[in-house]
Amino acid sequence: MKKVKALVLLSGGLDSMLAARLLIEQGVEVAGITFVSNFFGATKARKAAEQLGVKLIEVDFSEEHLAMVKNPKYGYGKNLNPCIDCHALMLGRAKEIMEREKLDFIATGEALGQRPMSQNLQALATVAKISGVGDRLVRPLSAKLLAETAPEKDGLIDRNKLLDISGRSRKRQIELAAKYGLKDYPSPAGGCLLTDPGYSSKLKELFYAWPECQGSDTGLIKHGRVYWLTAKINNTAEKVLLIIGRNQADNEALQKLAKSGDIIIELVDEIGPTALIRINNADLKISDREFELIVPEVINHDRLNFGEVKTKEEIIGLVATLTGYYAVKVRGKKVKVKVHNILKTN
Repeated sequence: MKKVKALVLLSGGLDSMLAARLLIEQGVEVAGITFVSNFFGATKARKAAEQLGVKLIEVDFSEEHLAMVKNPKYGYGKNLNPCIDCHALMLGRAKEIMEREKLDFIATGEALGQRPMSQNLQALATVAKISGVGDRLVRPLSAKLLAETAPEKDGLIDRNKLLDISGRSRKRQIELAAKYGLKDYPSPAGGCLLTDPGYSSKLKELFYAWPECQGSDTGLIKHGRVYWLTAKINNTAEKVLLIIGRNQADNEALQKLAKSGDIIIELVDEIGPTALIRINNADLKISDREFELIVPEVINHDRLNFGEVKTKEEIIGLVATLTGYYAVKVRGKKVKVKVHNILKTN
């Protein structure tokens, strides 16, 4: 008898793990698939696949995903999360693998009504249709509440052994996790940065300032305080991104993510933040230097006129002052500041 094979979208959350486990219980040979973008990774999925004992396929679709996030056909959720478009994009890529590997169907851990905007009946049907997967898409947690799929009609899986979970309660999922011995799973908050209000706000500013921004730019705004300045470059006003680290982890991340054309500003003899300056498709062309300044004891950010067009020297002076100011112990003191151009290429 032919072995039934399925590809399960495995985020690493409990719902996707349970979807896979329900199919495994019916003798289906399950492989997991997870996606990597600028806003989420594969770490949780790897742990889930290990617990389940299944093969995991990792697909990096960062560039394609970013283009979609900038202009989703079906819009955003509460924050900057285009869940319908995102799920459809994932399923479309999964469909390619399903057809290439001659698998029988695709399954997800979606539960009807768990997310009001992206997991209602209409949204679930839309995702199945626009992804091209159609009735070869099974949602084991809510299958009994949804239309019968091709794998059920064809007898590949038993509909009676699938579930009828709906709503936002997690009680049944937690009970099933205990039944199946699944202990290591994350909270339902999810690992997608696009659902985070703080990050979404920064990303909106990035999209507005630099519509053509790249993944390396979305990575920068994950770290530290984010400011936007305006520089006069060749008689043209250019938006300037400024990031000032809040802690050592931010500082290290900014050093790692810096690319050619960026400028790093740091204190020479004192412990303090790293500041990174980036201009999209432009270069401040500042010479490396060290200089001294007296750090003000108090700064009124409203009077710094971040939106006012500044010369490159005014920008360097402002950023150097802020770098010193956020090293709280040196407020009111004279410090030495280092300005350094990044020449590497990423």
